[in-house]
Amino acid sequence: MPVLVASDLDRTLIYSAAALALTVPDARAPRLLCVEVYDGKPLSYLTETAARLLTELGDTALFVPTTTRTREQYRRISLPGPPPKYAICANGGHLLVDGVTDADWHARVTARLAGECAPLAEVHEHLLSAADPVWVRKHRIAEDLFAYLVVERELLPVDWVKELAVWAENRGWTVSLQGRKIYAVPKPLTKSAAVREVARRTGAGPTLAAGDSLLDADLLLAADRGWRPGHGELADTGWTAPTISALPERGVWAGERILREFLRAARPAG
Repeated sequence: MPVLVASDLDRTLIYSAAALALTVPDARAPRLLCVEVYDGKPLSYLTETAARLLTELGDTALFVPTTTRTREQYRRISLPGPPPKYAICANGGHLLVDGVTDADWHARVTARLAGECAPLAEVHEHLLSAADPVWVRKHRIAEDLFAYLVVERELLPVDWVKELAVWAENRGWTVSLQGRKIYAVPKPLTKSAAVREVARRTGAGPTLAAGDSLLDADLLLAADRGWRPGHGELADTGWTAPTISALPERGVWAGERILREFLRAARPAG
């Protein structure tokens, strides 16, 4: 049975320039590999060492990128190593098989959301009415599944996200603040459900996972072992669990450490 490795991408394995958190002198900074270009400009990176580790991982385990990104956003990323057979996008709303959406899985997800949560239109309307244009830079609906705002963090009122979370809780939605983005996501739309489906299809054995945000908590709890970096929403709140390792590394160094942990756990003993 293959080991299944399900990992969040942004601020877990790959990092924007703003999220690198390089604290060493410039002359000692690691060599970086760009893995995403947007509008003709480099956007996301990992270290060259992490790139080598990820290639090894792809040859050792069933690696499944597991992201809240839309399919279009995910396809901008060019990860080193063998192309993943499976990928999970839109926080579990889309399961890609050889790069193509599995229509049956998507239909099952949307049917569940329709039966268990307030409509997306209601939540999006509330986001627009409650948010102040002074600190909102963009508002988006992602894959007709969830909504998010791009905000100026320094102008965001201290309690606004907490108040939004209370409002959303009563409607079957959850709220996550990640960098400059505030996500409103239906509770049944989870990465863990899609990972369980991949495990069922592949007959995978142990599952390993990593992530940094509230939207990764269900994924980490569903895995046999999980890791979170020393930055991000989960680290900021001190979130942990018996099967979760809280790593001290922050920024791009955490990406390297997570990949080392994946490899160590995925390789056969001896």
